[in-house]
Amino acid sequence: MELSTMLGIAAAVCSTASFAPQAWRVIRTRDTEAISKRMYLITVIGFALWTAYGATLRQWPLIVPNAICLGLSAFILAMKILPRRQVEQVAETLGVEPEREAAGPGDGGRLSPCPPSSPRAGRPAGDRAWR
Repeated sequence: MELSTMLGIAAAVCSTASFAPQAWRVIRTRDTEAISKRMYLITVIGFALWTAYGATLRQWPLIVPNAICLGLSAFILAMKILPRRQVEQVAETLGVEPEREAAGPGDGGRLSPCPPSSPRAGRPAGDRAWR
C-alpha cells in the first residue's frame, strides 16, 4: 500500500471518528448549550460540498468519509436547533437514558467546569462559596 493511500485512510478515519464522541455526548446528556450553531452549520455545508465533489469525481474515498461526517455533524446541528422536548424524544427513541450529574443548590445539576486540579473541581456550579 502506498504512503498516500495510508495517509488518506488515516485522515478519513480520524475525521469521521472525531464527530462520534460529540454526537454520543449530546444523546447522553441532551445538552447542546456549548455547541456553536454557526460552526456546525458551516461544517455541514462543507461536508455536503466535499461529498458532492467526491460524487462528481466518482471517488469513493472522498464520498464515504465525508458523507459519514455530514450525517454526524448534521445530527449534532439538528439536536442544537431542536427544542429541548424534541431532543429528549430523539434520545429516548435511540434508547439512551439521560445522564444525570450530581445536583447542586439551584444549578439544575451542573457541576463546575473547572479542571480536576482546580480547588473548585467537582463543586456544584451554583455554590457561591466557591465563586
